[in-house]
Amino acid sequence: MSIPASTARNARALGGLSGTIVLVGAGKMGGAMLEGWLALGLAPQSVVVIEPQPAPEVAILTARGLRLNPPPREVANAAAIVLAIKPQVAPDVVPTLTSYLGPTTVVLSIMAGRPIGFLTRALGAPAAIVRAMPNTPAAIGRGITVAVPNAAVSPDQRNLVHELLSATGAVEWTTDEGLMDAVTAVSGSGPAYVFLLAEALASAGVAAGLPADLAGKLARETVAGAGELLHRSGLDAATLRQNVTSPGGTTAAALALLMGPDGLAPLMDKAVAAATRRSRELAG
Repeated sequence: MSIPASTARNARALGGLSGTIVLVGAGKMGGAMLEGWLALGLAPQSVVVIEPQPAPEVAILTARGLRLNPPPREVANAAAIVLAIKPQVAPDVVPTLTSYLGPTTVVLSIMAGRPIGFLTRALGAPAAIVRAMPNTPAAIGRGITVAVPNAAVSPDQRNLVHELLSATGAVEWTTDEGLMDAVTAVSGSGPAYVFLLAEALASAGVAAGLPADLAGKLARETVAGAGELLHRSGLDAATLRQNVTSPGGTTAAALALLMGPDGLAPLMDKAVAAATRRSRELAG
């Protein structure tokens, strides 16, 4: 994975980490975080991975000192426990992690729909907890994560969590956990909306007469290129849209429909509202 320059500043902090990071779950998101930490200088010897079905790329790291599924008695007072498991298994898994807790351990959860209160109850003990919501572009170091701490998180623990999350992209903090359902709906689920846009654009190209392979490539590269332009430009999305729209031109004709009363904006409002409601339902 190529780590962007914006996250490289954390290499020294992670490389000089004192203590153990316990990663619980090394699937797509957990694996992306692990890869980012190692790329930023975290020593494999500083990492414990709890994963019943580890991918080959995780298992091979044991040759470099990473500890995979060690007996709990061999790990105590972890600097951080990172929960990257599916929320459905959390009630069974989280209570088994108390042996890793020490007086300075911070618990970082990237599980969707599981609030801080659930984690506090499942651990059965007071703990410093950060709930975070990353998204799938973390796999290429271009994700964005929103994090919310509980009152027990110290400044040093917050800094450690920030460094760990920054390995996969930008990080924003909030003190209002109530915002996390909307965060999940916008950025957590958001990549799927963008992929759907690419699908729909390709399908529309075919309907307009383009060969399927050409329509697919045009849609893919257009969405990717526009996203990169938005990323690099200092201009906001509305200004960039206006800059590519000539009065009376082809783009204006399309936008008259997309920006109409039944267009993209009201539909996206409904979609994000539906995802927000479902996030709240999952939280119970």
